[in-house]
Amino acid sequence: MPVISITLLPGYDAATEERLVRRLALAARSVIAAPAAGTTSFVNHASTYQRDGRVIRTGGAPHPDASDLVRDFLARMQARELDAARQFLAPGFVMHFPGGAPMTRLEELLDWARTRYQRVGKKFDRIEESWGDGTTAVYCSGTLHGVWLDGSAFEGVRFVDRFEVAGGLIQRQDVWNDLAQARPQAASRQS
Repeated sequence: MPVISITLLPGYDAATEERLVRRLALAARSVIAAPAAGTTSFVNHASTYQRDGRVIRTGGAPHPDASDLVRDFLARMQARELDAARQFLAPGFVMHFPGGAPMTRLEELLDWARTRYQRVGKKFDRIEESWGDGTTAVYCSGTLHGVWLDGSAFEGVRFVDRFEVAGGLIQRQDVWNDLAQARPQAASRQS
């Protein structure tokens, strides 16, 4: 059974330490066949240490939780709070939506969406993260609901969004959904 000891310098809040011990336990269990009940991870605190001839007394800043950042961004987008949503985006941000060219500005997305539906919202079934060296991929999946251009409602349309987050900002968004398949079905039911 794995026992993971983490030593941190001062300056981290309890939520950051909880996130760290939880994720390290998950990482260990992704490599070793160990039950959650048999995996222990804990934090030790150090007041100072020396590395490369320098004495260091505080740790680096924690990264924001990437899943929370993506949820907040999507909430701002759904509310059409573009200035607030832009605060989540890295320079060079790019997004890819089904059937469209890459977009770099939120206004491009709204123009693209105006030809497809009046409004859309998301119901999340899962939000998962995959961690790389300096980048976190956040996967959101669930269903879309909203109103078509003709005023009819839709719901239950599957979607998956993939975000790349680095340095506390979203660098990329890739979107897959079944809206193209759902729209013809809605139109044929009305006929």
